[in-house]
Amino acid sequence: MIERKFIAQKIKEYQIQEYIDKNLKNVGHSHTKMVKTPLGEKIVLYASRPGLIVGRKGQNIKELTNTLKKRFRLENPQIEISEVGDINLDANIVAERITDSLERFGAQRFKAIGHKVMENVMSAGALGVEIIVSGKIPSSRAKSWRFYSGYLKKCGNISIVGVDKAHVQAKLKTGVVGIKVSIMPPGTDLPDKIELIEEKEEKIEEIKEDDKKSEDDKKDGGEKETKQDIKKKPKIKKNVEEKTSSKKITKKADKNES
Repeated sequence: MIERKFIAQKIKEYQIQEYIDKNLKNVGHSHTKMVKTPLGEKIVLYASRPGLIVGRKGQNIKELTNTLKKRFRLENPQIEISEVGDINLDANIVAERITDSLERFGAQRFKAIGHKVMENVMSAGALGVEIIVSGKIPSSRAKSWRFYSGYLKKCGNISIVGVDKAHVQAKLKTGVVGIKVSIMPPGTDLPDKIELIEEKEEKIEEIKEDDKKSEDDKKDGGEKETKQDIKKKPKIKKNVEEKTSSKKITKKADKNES
């Protein structure tokens, strides 16, 4: 039962996101999140242009809440809009920008558009980016053009979790053109990434016998000085006694001579 609830919630999120993408165009819509609260259901819209979603005096949000309430049978939907941090690192916004520029300038300048978008994504700090444009570009025969830069994972769990992907369609005069964008954002933990830890070098110096004696003398310097002072003191007294005795002898000799 719990699994069915999770699946039903994810299906509803996808349906709401698909409806918002169709109705709110050229808004820079990234993705939608739906969270259940005690007051009702909270819908968070991540977009690059939140002012266009709000509209004048909040008219667009009021219309959107009413349509979501009737269409998806929501009790008390509360819509919140949060701005995306970096536009060039979101695959949905990048794909929307490519479609807008292709629909505006046509299919003749698709190479310049692809290279410019790729440079902007890499300058934002992405590890890798891939843009695939497939359709009747530039001739009447369908082809697929690939713009690739950096390092991008194509297989494994990291290609599903760590890579941001988007699929968008652009409607041109020649026909429908498919656009696929894959971006590996900075800070993704790659499984094959190895970091080398620099260890501190410990220098071992050879100590000779003379150095050992000098170190021992430094350690026991206070004790040796006291011993030397004790030895020197009696020697000084002896020298004083010898001098006094020699003076007495000289005086006696002088008296005898006189």
